[in-house]
Amino acid sequence: MASAGPVCGPISSYSRVRILHLLFEAGTSQARPHRTIGELCEATALHPNTVREHLQRLIEGGYVVPTTEHRTTRGRPRVLYSAVTGAPEASSPVAKQKADDAARRGDLLRRVLQTGPSMLGEQAVYQLDALVEHLEESGFEPVIDEDSLTVELTPCPHAAARPEHRPVLCQVHLGLMQGVLAQAGGPLTARCVRSATRPEECTVELDRTGLGHPDAGNAGNRSRGTAEFDLRAGSANTGGPAHGLA
Repeated sequence: MASAGPVCGPISSYSRVRILHLLFEAGTSQARPHRTIGELCEATALHPNTVREHLQRLIEGGYVVPTTEHRTTRGRPRVLYSAVTGAPEASSPVAKQKADDAARRGDLLRRVLQTGPSMLGEQAVYQLDALVEHLEESGFEPVIDEDSLTVELTPCPHAAARPEHRPVLCQVHLGLMQGVLAQAGGPLTARCVRSATRPEECTVELDRTGLGHPDAGNAGNRSRGTAEFDLRAGSANTGGPAHGLA
C-alpha cells in the first residue's frame, strides 16, 4: 500500500482542528451558531493571539466566516466566528470563489479528455470538482466512484495520529467536506466516514438529496436547507479507527 502523503491544509494543526470542532458544534445550535475568541480561548486553553492566527488562516481558506456582533448597549461590538456550512448566514465568498474556480478547471479538463456527461448531472459534477480540490489541498489523494457515491481516501495522511484525536478529527473532516459541497451548491452531501479496521483506511459516503432527474429544479438552491450535518456522537460513524493528527 502506498504511503500517506503529508498533512496540509486546514486540518494540518490539531489546535486548528479543535477550533473547527467547537465552531461546528456551535453550528448545530439554532440559538447561537457562533463563538467569540474568548470562548475559543477558554475551551482550548490557547493564547488569544494563537487563536486569532488560526482563525485568520481558516478565514483565508474559506472554512470560517467572521461577523460583527449587533449590540443594543454601549461597548465595542465583538467579532463572532462561525464554521462555513454554505447556508446564507454561514457562507464564505472565499469558498464560493474556490468552488467556481474548481468548476472552471474541471470543465477545461473534461474538454481536454473529451469525457461524456456524468449521470449525476452538472451541479453534482461541479460539487465534486470543489471537493476533490479541497481534499488534494489537505494532503489526500481522492478517488471518486460516481456509481457508489463514495470517495476513497486510503491511505489516510493522518493514520499515524494519536488515537484520542481521531474522533474529533473525523468529525471535523466530515464537516469540512460537507461545507465544501454545500458552498458549491448541488444535490450531494457528505453522509458519513465509514468505520474501518485499520487507521490508514478511509472511505467517505456521499448522499444525494435531490429527487428525480439529476438536474431537476436547480438542486443547488434546494440543498442549502438540507446540507447541514450532525457532528454529535455517532454521526461520523466512528465505531472503528478513524482519523487524527499528531
